[in-house]
Amino acid sequence: MIPKRIGVFDSGVGGISVLGNLIDSKAFDEIIYYGDTARVPYGTRSKETIIQYSLEALDFFKQFKLDLLVVACNTISAHGLGAMQKATDYPIIGVIEPGVLALTNNLQNKNAKILVLGTKATIQSQLYQTLLKDQGYSCINGLATSLFVPLVEEGIFDGKILESVMEYYFKDYIEKPDAIILGCTHFPLISKAIANYFQNQFPKLEKSILIHSGIAIMEYLKTKYTLQTSKTHSKVAFYASDNLEKLKKTADLWLQTIK
Repeated sequence: MIPKRIGVFDSGVGGISVLGNLIDSKAFDEIIYYGDTARVPYGTRSKETIIQYSLEALDFFKQFKLDLLVVACNTISAHGLGAMQKATDYPIIGVIEPGVLALTNNLQNKNAKILVLGTKATIQSQLYQTLLKDQGYSCINGLATSLFVPLVEEGIFDGKILESVMEYYFKDYIEKPDAIILGCTHFPLISKAIANYFQNQFPKLEKSILIHSGIAIMEYLKTKYTLQTSKTHSKVAFYASDNLEKLKKTADLWLQTIK
């Protein structure tokens, strides 16, 4: 069945970066976005708590009779996805496997240097690293860059503060990554800044390949379903466990910034 009504679940606002690509595809009639803003962030929670919160989100989506649910959060994809899939009779996909697929489609050199950026929970899960090794890649470094999340939520997408935080995280890199996986859905908002940082440090080398969860999800869905596009964008409804108006304002800003 071709999915026409889909849900997008995130611990907060991060999944809006994935939502943008889903909207632009014009492949879905209706998209329901739910952010658990009352309990964000998930990245510092235990695995057991992340699973509990993820299953509780499924109760919210029951009212919509979805064809498909996109878990637009790397932390939930790393820890809660399996439990969610077992609890429903409709497809649920996360962002990690599509991200790995997108990398394999764009980088054939198995000895390439790959940098995975994400929250502590995502990096500590080792899921990206394991899946990449299963694909034959041998030089993988996972780096928890949790400070990027509050900066993005404050609308800081460039400038001196972000540059200082990048210097803090990346100062020990003496080689340029061949590919960077943006393993948190907040990070596409600062993808240009991250790319520019490494290009300035290594100006004579080719630009790093950046893997963005939203683009990866659409590549994955196109391989799995025969999606049909329409002339109009999807109807989008936003829901939040707290402060819905703030979520909507953030969505307006982010969707314009990502374009």
